Amino acid sequence: MSILKEFKEFAAKGNVIDLAVGVIIGAAFGKIVSSLVENIIMPPIGVLLSGIDFANLSFTIKEGVGDKPPVLMKYGVFINSILNFLIVAACIFLLVKVINRMKKKEEDKPKPEVALLTEIRDELRKK
Repeated sequence: MSILKEFKEFAAKGNVIDLAVGVIIGAAFGKIVSSLVENIIMPPIGVLLSGIDFANLSFTIKEGVGDKPPVLMKYGVFINSILNFLIVAACIFLLVKVINRMKKKEEDKPKPEVALLTEIRDELRKK
């Protein structure tokens, strides 16, 4: 079997396509959540904390000399990243929970054949 044919079979499998769609949607979803955190959630938190902007929080490791900028440890950006992660994780958790609940409802519904067989069984028990 040629490499091209093997790759075509691999790429045509449903799991690979589902994964690709998931990665693309996840990247877009991540951008939305990042915007939510940076533009909607963090400003009120900054106001509550006396106007602190987390993105500007940093610790100077080495002062800048001449044209060289200072070396900064930007822990505020790290705090923003942690909040982004927590919000994305919470949103994905809720999304998966809703999807699982919908799947469970579908699984709980008896299939038409099962419902018909149950009716036949119940009628035979009556006789």
